[in-house]
Amino acid sequence: MNSLQLEKTAKIVNHFLGTQIKGEPSQLYKAAAHLIVNGGKRLRPYMVVKSCQVLGGKTKEAITAAGAVEMVHNFTLVHDDIMDNDEMRHGVPTTHKRFGIPIAILAGDVLFSKAFQVVSKANLPSKSTSELVSRLSKACVDICEGQLLDIKMAESKKIPTQNKYIKMISKKTASLFDVSCSMGAICAKSKSKDISNLSSFGKNLGIAFQITDDLIGVMGDPKVTKKPVGNDLREGKKSLPILLAIKKAKGKNKKIILHAFGNQKAKKKEIEDAVLVIKSLGIEKSVRGQALQYAEKAKKSLNSYSGTSKNELISLLDFVVKRSL
Repeated sequence: MNSLQLEKTAKIVNHFLGTQIKGEPSQLYKAAAHLIVNGGKRLRPYMVVKSCQVLGGKTKEAITAAGAVEMVHNFTLVHDDIMDNDEMRHGVPTTHKRFGIPIAILAGDVLFSKAFQVVSKANLPSKSTSELVSRLSKACVDICEGQLLDIKMAESKKIPTQNKYIKMISKKTASLFDVSCSMGAICAKSKSKDISNLSSFGKNLGIAFQITDDLIGVMGDPKVTKKPVGNDLREGKKSLPILLAIKKAKGKNKKIILHAFGNQKAKKKEIEDAVLVIKSLGIEKSVRGQALQYAEKAKKSLNSYSGTSKNELISLLDFVVKRSL
């Protein structure tokens, strides 16, 4: 991945966000900007800009849409953290821990509303602006539906099928990757076929991203993840690596995994043992194989294009799938 290009785009997007997320009462806008000023790689805005460039558009044409996507992303983070009662993100206290739940809810709402406010003022033909608003609103609905599917999956005693898991992450995670790329294509005033190709690239990249993220959540190095060993296992998260492990394990091994799964009182050694069992079952290879299948689908979507920006999107895809544990 071209980190220089990512940083360059992040700088432009950060400046734009700084001009938009300000006002009175100042505490509301401080809360809305809290996670933004404290980190984030700006992957989604980068995808907006690069998708626009792949189709011959210029960076300045895509910045408004890129900023809007980042606002929506941060709106989901603020509200997710409240739902999950998470205390830290990007190495700082979460918005509701820093400002309290009522202000955090309002901060998320401001980010959501501002996203549509800035998109509606995009300096593009009215047909393109209308398409941007339509696609972004659909993505927001998908994210909410995906979040509820995730909550229901967590509450259920059943282990979901792989298809249900893919449907959930397609809505909860991949829809924002999808809309980032399709909005970039719209900003380049592209034909519907090109918008569809970039949309497909984003969706498949998003699924590959989440599958890999879930692998890291189970067997990632705590020094890198900044989370306890086997964090997702202890939390009882029904992610792909855990689904596959429970399905594949037999006898004593299955008992070890199920004892640790969703068990907040499990000792560190019990979690470590369960992670070792999951590793011994060859789950990493299976999960990475599936992430690669979606990555290949994403690559195919860009077959008819060429140039530096296309190569940068492919490089981002490779980085996402090959992230180390």
